[in-house]
Amino acid sequence: MRPATKLYEVLYVSTIMPTCPITVVSDISARSRAWNTAHHVTGLLIFDGMRFCQQIEGQQKEVMALMERISTDTRHANVTIFHHGQLAERRFKSFSLAFTNVDDIEVLNRLEQLDGQPAVDAFEALVATLDLAR
Repeated sequence: MRPATKLYEVLYVSTIMPTCPITVVSDISARSRAWNTAHHVTGLLIFDGMRFCQQIEGQQKEVMALMERISTDTRHANVTIFHHGQLAERRFKSFSLAFTNVDDIEVLNRLEQLDGQPAVDAFEALVATLDLAR
């Protein structure tokens, strides 16, 4: 039997490149779901029409590899990590990648002003307002 391994999470916000059409968001989510499933990564991607906010959870090696890919992805600009660290249990175990839009662009703007645990708390408060079947 394989020993339990620790979970790791990253919470970040980035901006979609102005040259990218909005249709790229569906491509990002589709490809991400496939990669996440293959690497046992779960999480939530929120898009406000201009910015992405994503929480990624899984084994540290896979999460960090994914963050490296995101940080060099030409569709993302201003990738800013607000929190990273150990995670007691998955928040989104039912989703390889849950995806939702938010209409209020100020939601992610407020989140961008935070760091560490306050960012996680604000993210969790935001998630509680979303209609996600978890």
